Amino acid sequence: MKVMNTVLSSFRALRRNKMRSFLTMLGVIIGVSAVIAMLAIGQGAKYSVEQQISALGTNVLIVIPGTQQTGGIRVGAGSVTTLTEEDAAAIQNECPAVALVSPGTRAGGQVIAGNLNWATSIEGTGVDYLQIRGWNVAYGDFYTDQDIKAAAKVCVLGKTVADNLFPDGSPVDQSIRIRNVPFKVAGVLERKGQNALGQDQDDIILAPYTTVARRLSPSTSLRQILVSATSSADIAVAQSQIAELLRMRHKIASYDPDDFTIRNQADLASAATATTDVLTYLLAGIASVSLLVGGIGIMNIMLVSVTERTREIGIRMSVGARSRDILTQFLIEAMVLSLLGGATGILLGVVGSRAISEIVKWPTVITAFSIVLSCGFSVGIGVFFGFYPARKAALLNPIEALRYE
Repeated sequence: MKVMNTVLSSFRALRRNKMRSFLTMLGVIIGVSAVIAMLAIGQGAKYSVEQQISALGTNVLIVIPGTQQTGGIRVGAGSVTTLTEEDAAAIQNECPAVALVSPGTRAGGQVIAGNLNWATSIEGTGVDYLQIRGWNVAYGDFYTDQDIKAAAKVCVLGKTVADNLFPDGSPVDQSIRIRNVPFKVAGVLERKGQNALGQDQDDIILAPYTTVARRLSPSTSLRQILVSATSSADIAVAQSQIAELLRMRHKIASYDPDDFTIRNQADLASAATATTDVLTYLLAGIASVSLLVGGIGIMNIMLVSVTERTREIGIRMSVGARSRDILTQFLIEAMVLSLLGGATGILLGVVGSRAISEIVKWPTVITAFSIVLSCGFSVGIGVFFGFYPARKAALLNPIEALRYE
């Protein structure tokens, strides 16, 4: 009951100066809403990156050629041609933790269909490519193992390529020319959208890797081997098995480095999310400065309030109020200001985050952590910045307080 009376007394004191109380809370309101909005933007960016990485496929490992050193000059990964079709077959047959394998090569060029043309990338893949990437054919068919063995001139178009080359009809069973080599269109892929780097994943043509290597690429070696582990728990095992197998097949001595590189989604996700985490903390740190300013505002107003109510404090002490009662009252007043400001700030932060998502089309994710963090900040600000004015009021001499004019 005593605590309740103190709380009610604090509310009455704050109501006497409504505008001043509101302006004091405004700093906390702005700070809390800014923290929630910035954390939502940062988490939204992290979620977007994770979604784009997961779109690469299921339990994916990417094997690419390694580095090369000539005359003291070292060239990066992918600069040598060390991967072969036989390597891909060996990985499929001799690595128990591997489920699917798709050898890959790449070429680029101008594609012509009738009187229209389009410059794009041509990816040579195996039949398991779509399953590894979690991609589907929207209409038509994908090429078969027989097409790969025969190096057949068939292809599947990405949605962007199909829309630009065949704007008025279906490209299935139509003929296109890639670098003056005729190809039959077997199907069109589902729309995939942009990846984490903003590249259009639908601006692509898929064809048998044997066809691309022999007819469109200057080299018959593989640019990469796309691998899917049997499960997410087996990714590390599959990576170890592939590394051991390729070292043995390439006759690499124990003291020599690998002539290949194996990348997995966990590495990509870790690097990408580390960047977004830094962005989130930076945004939240900048927004937290306004919370600090709001806390200083609370301290300033509470000091003014102590000065204005010095005579009131003296009267309360003279009729039996103890120092801790005065301390509690002013501390509760500071906490009420910060909590009301924090609650309003949380509401504005949630609304603002939704507005950003709708208007700017930037993904935002509001987490329970950001709400709890904001509540904690509000309480902490009230206690920290309210303690000094409250203690100053509690230590007033009753006689001197009653004489104050």
